Amino acid sequence: MKQQIVPTQTEIKFQHDELIVSKTDLTGRITYANKVFMRVCDFSEEELLGQPHNIIRHPDMPRGVFWGVWNTIKQGQEFFGMVKNLTAHGDYYWVLANIRPDFRGGKSVGYFSVRRSPSRKLIESIIPVYKEMLSFEQGKGKDAAQLSWQRLEKQLASQGTTYEQYILNLVESTKER
Repeated sequence: MKQQIVPTQTEIKFQHDELIVSKTDLTGRITYANKVFMRVCDFSEEELLGQPHNIIRHPDMPRGVFWGVWNTIKQGQEFFGMVKNLTAHGDYYWVLANIRPDFRGGKSVGYFSVRRSPSRKLIESIIPVYKEMLSFEQGKGKDAAQLSWQRLEKQLASQGTTYEQYILNLVESTKER
């Protein structure tokens, strides 16, 4: 059972040249965590291995984004997105995540994620989108995550883009020069 962590308002930052790396099995249980991941999230290897990756899920994250993650990677595609994560002590950190299936011998055996530190401008650009998704999800019941993701996809499609392209465009437009 997931330990109840009380979120704080303290942001943890890591260097732009550092990569957070983890692997999971097909059910999302952590099978590998690099040292940067352990340091930033403040969980030990023993505390992470075998746990569901959502051990670091921050309550400010819309469930719809994770529905989109799972829907994408289960189709064998990679996912690019912004995620706010929770540390062992309730602090938070933002990542620009790339999640993809981990194939061995042509067969998916789990998932591989590489995360980097996003720019402040990128974080500030995605916060209102996620707040709107969270608000939409309230009172929608068990289908809230799927409905929230589909609503976001529809909004983005009306602008001629997808979530992945939206994120990649944000990355490009918010690069600190």
